[in-house]
Formats: sequence, structure tokens, C-alpha cells
Amino acid sequence: MKGYKVAILGATGMVGQEFIKVLQQRNFPMDSISLLASDRSAGKRMFVSHREVVVEEVTPKSFKDIEIALFSAGAEVSRYFSPIAAQAGAVVIDNSSAFRMDSKVPLVVPEINADDIKWHKGIIANPNCSTIQMVVALYPLHKVNPIKRIVAVTYQAVSGTGAAAVEELTEQAKQVLEGQTTVPHVYPHQIAFNLLPEIDVFLDNDYTKEEWKLVEETRKIMHADDIAISAFCVRVPVFIGHSEAVHVEFSQPISPDEARRILAQAPGVKVLDDPAISLYPQPWSAAGTDDVFVGRIHRDASHSYGLIMWVVADNVRKGAALNAVQIAEEMIKRDWVKPAQEVKK
Repeated sequence: MKGYKVAILGATGMVGQEFIKVLQQRNFPMDSISLLASDRSAGKRMFVSHREVVVEEVTPKSFKDIEIALFSAGAEVSRYFSPIAAQAGAVVIDNSSAFRMDSKVPLVVPEINADDIKWHKGIIANPNCSTIQMVVALYPLHKVNPIKRIVAVTYQAVSGTGAAAVEELTEQAKQVLEGQTTVPHVYPHQIAFNLLPEIDVFLDNDYTKEEWKLVEETRKIMHADDIAISAFCVRVPVFIGHSEAVHVEFSQPISPDEARRILAQAPGVKVLDDPAISLYPQPWSAAGTDDVFVGRIHRDASHSYGLIMWVVADNVRKGAALNAVQIAEEMIKRDWVKPAQEVKK
């Protein structure tokens, strides 16, 4: 298999580093790799496939001859550089919120709507981390028994905010245990030994932006505009791994056993569900893994067509880097992107 010229924008960030790790672990066919970042990170040296690569400052010229560009540098940067990279001939897979709800840009989770990749115009959006894991768990059930309503409460790790938040939790935990006073910088309040029901900014409807992403992105990915969805997102003092309590109302009755059977056969899903031995998904054990874990599947006592489940995944991996790489792999598998050397023939 011929290799591709790959660029990573935001290479020194948490997701950027995970991009590199995932590409190596999955033996992604790369002919070359360019590591790009802001001027603050330019000059840093990183190892890719046992080879030292110097991080370069991103400029409009950085995407010449690039075929696949993985972006994780924030919405503002993506809005500027994604069209430039696409114009230069690259397919951009963007991890920011910049293009997710753009009707001309596919929003893709490969296990669900890989066919949508085909109509991209040079940019493909990677969904929000909490959305990805929820739809991977719910879509296999939705195909069998259409979902009418979702109520989700998320418990999201600090790594979703970035490296500075991870450092803040580490430092605050030490300070609290030593009896010192904490001073929050990343979050509005102390995160160590605490919970914050605020992720991203508050909107006019009193939902946070994070909560509204879960609503809108789920409908777009699942092609189900009529599903009623409500979300409540909480930041928790966990380093890696988002968890979600998901209440689902179906069109017809469905038993927990049937749901387990369907999910056990679903791509990207692993069922861990035996309350008798306290077997259920946990963020600690999900960290560093590829799957979306589902457990605590049981009937909703408030609705005869309802189920409740607990969904956990590594938010940096499946919730960001891995999903983006899987999109690129799907393009290659379906022959929707070709190495430049083939195109020139």
C-alpha cells in the first residue's frame, strides 16, 4: 500500500500527540508527516516512528502536497486554515467545533455514517467527544428500534479542556491534601474533589454550549432530526475518560437483554454489564483503549419503552484522535482519497 503525505495541526497538544500515537499503533500508511503548531511550539522535536521530526510553525504554505490533514488547534485556527488546506488539495479532518453544524460539511463517526464522507468538499468534521461515545452506543439500538427521546447526563474528564486543566487538577489535588488553599485558573472554581455543572459557555436557553453540541450533533450524525434530546454536562475530577448516564425512550418496548445482545455485536462497542460482581464501565480502565464501553443497562421504571445505560470512553482517544484517524482509514478503504503520486499518473 502506498503512503500518504499527512499533516497534523496542533501536534504538540494532547489530541495532537494522540494523533501521532494512534497513527503509529494502527500502522497508518504514511509516506511523510508534517507536524504543525503555533509559533510558540515551533522548533520542538517529537518522535514519529522512531524518527525525530521538528515541529514547524503553521503558515498558508504548510499544506502544499499534503493529502490528509488532521486538525486539533481550536475553532478559530480551523476556520482560517481548513479552507486553505482544502484549496491546496488536502482532505482536512477537523477536531474543532468550527464546521460541525455546517450543512456542507459531513460530521462523521465511521461506525455510524461513513457514507457521509463521500460528499465532503475538502473538510470533514470530527464530532464532540461526548457525542461520539453516545452515538456509538445508541445507533445500533436505534437501527432496530427507533429512538424517540434521549436524556443524557455527562461526567467529563478534565483532559477534555486540555493539558493545562490536567496540570491544574494535579496541582490542586496536592494542595488540598496538604491543607493549602487552591486558586483556580482554568476553571471558574476548584476542580479537585469537586464537580462543576458548567462546560463551555452558557447560552440564552440556559443550556451550556457543550450540552447543545450533544443535542445538535447527535441528530446530524444519526440523520434523526425528530429525536427529542436533552443533555446536562458536568466536569468531574477525572483525568481521562468521559462517562454518561443515558436515559433512552424507544418506539417499542425493548428488554435489557435484547439491548445487550445488539450492542455486543456492534462495531466499536464493548458491553461490561454484571451488577452482581460490580462489573460496569469505569473511566480509569477505559483510558488508553479504543472501545466505547456500555453497562448498567436496565429498564427505566418511569417509562415502559425506556432503558437506562452507562456509557464510558477515552475522550482523547475515541472521542477525538482515533475517530479522526478512522475517518481517514475509511476514505482509504473506499478509495475516496488517493496518494498524490497516483493522481499524477
